[in-house]
Amino acid sequence: MYKNPLAFSILRHRNSILRSRSFGSMDFIATILFLALVISSTKALDPCGPQPDDSDLLVIPIYGKCSPFNPPKPDSSFNTVMNMASKDPARVKYLSSLVAQKTTAVPIASGQQVLNIGNYIVRVKIGTPGQLMFMVLDTSNDVAWVPCSGCNGCSATTFSPNTSSTYGSLDCGLPQCAQVRGLSCPATGSAACSFNQSYGGDSSFSANLVRDSLGLANDIVPDFAFGCINVISGGSVPPQGLLGLGRGPMSLISQSGALYSGVFSYCLPSFKSYYFSGSLKLGPVGQPKNIRTTPLLKSPHRPSLYYVNLTGISVGRVQVPIAPEYLAFNPNTGAGTIIDSGTVVTRFVQPIYKAIRDEFVKHVKGPFTAIGVFDTCFDATAEAEAPLITLHFEALSMPLPMENSFLHTSAGSRACLAIAPVPNNVNAAMNVIANLQQQNHRILFDVINSRLGIAREACN
Repeated sequence: MYKNPLAFSILRHRNSILRSRSFGSMDFIATILFLALVISSTKALDPCGPQPDDSDLLVIPIYGKCSPFNPPKPDSSFNTVMNMASKDPARVKYLSSLVAQKTTAVPIASGQQVLNIGNYIVRVKIGTPGQLMFMVLDTSNDVAWVPCSGCNGCSATTFSPNTSSTYGSLDCGLPQCAQVRGLSCPATGSAACSFNQSYGGDSSFSANLVRDSLGLANDIVPDFAFGCINVISGGSVPPQGLLGLGRGPMSLISQSGALYSGVFSYCLPSFKSYYFSGSLKLGPVGQPKNIRTTPLLKSPHRPSLYYVNLTGISVGRVQVPIAPEYLAFNPNTGAGTIIDSGTVVTRFVQPIYKAIRDEFVKHVKGPFTAIGVFDTCFDATAEAEAPLITLHFEALSMPLPMENSFLHTSAGSRACLAIAPVPNNVNAAMNVIANLQQQNHRILFDVINSRLGIAREACN
């Protein structure tokens, strides 16, 4: 068994050539020399390390081979998704609870926010010289944070401010401090800008807002403001921090200014891709030229989130009947549809989900059963007749291939429609397009021009 997938593919190609009747001796020698060169190159290049002359960042699945957290290799992609999706309700509840940040200081208790664990990480360097950290990628949060040396309850890998020549603290009198949720500052006088947040429902942390250089592939973002965690309680906080790609003033995209011009894109690899990583492209250079786009909408009620105008949903060739009020974007209440990197399974408000399911079961032979968060599971032999789902946005449609529409159980005997309703305990009319449906697509965010692009791409 070859552990290097590229080498395995090349050797398999070699075997097919050798079986060819038209294969001559000179061809054989040339091919062997070529294979030796390519295989030696694949050995020399670490697929989990920084790529030479590459301005893209690797996007690594938390359960992937390149993850530094050494999670156990899942026995199936279905169990991987089920484990991750079990945390979705807390994530969706957090997203629905977001409100615009007030500019005045608030008490610690009322400023706490509930977040959720991430599914993809990126490799970054903080400080001068750069200290390597693997941070969770999150498009619905703004402020980045990492565990710092001396932290109580943190993992072994922390950022050491004392060894960085570009590190600096930020106090309560600076404008950046007013943008942080869970702010803890005195009414008068000068003090370090500190904040507190809850995480994952059973964890919390406290941090000071600081600044330092942020290294992203070949780029440096100077004086980048982020949270330096000093206390963690519970076990759900990402071990090496979070990188916020939201659209608020403290996000990476806002702080980087002209360096990235408000543009980034990512391609998320499938959870089945244990050996592979996706990519994060920052800035307009290298982005796809002919990608179809839909307008990005902004809600002052939830200014960090990326809203899109979902106009309808098709099951096969049938446009599902959905009352307009369940799709409508309302900037004042925050109702509508967002695209999010941290939620696993796409969630629709109950009336939309019911309409999709009712149409879907007309085309597939039952019986239907529930497994975990999925209540539309059926015999896998009926998958060939199952209709695919298409998401219709303003000026753009997103057909979901089978890999983004269905999941198979570990034994392979059952298939499940891979969407779910918004949890009952969430009091918000908000739909979430999640990362399972985004996998193997290039998702382009152009914040300055308020547009979102979507195109199929093999992210592995």
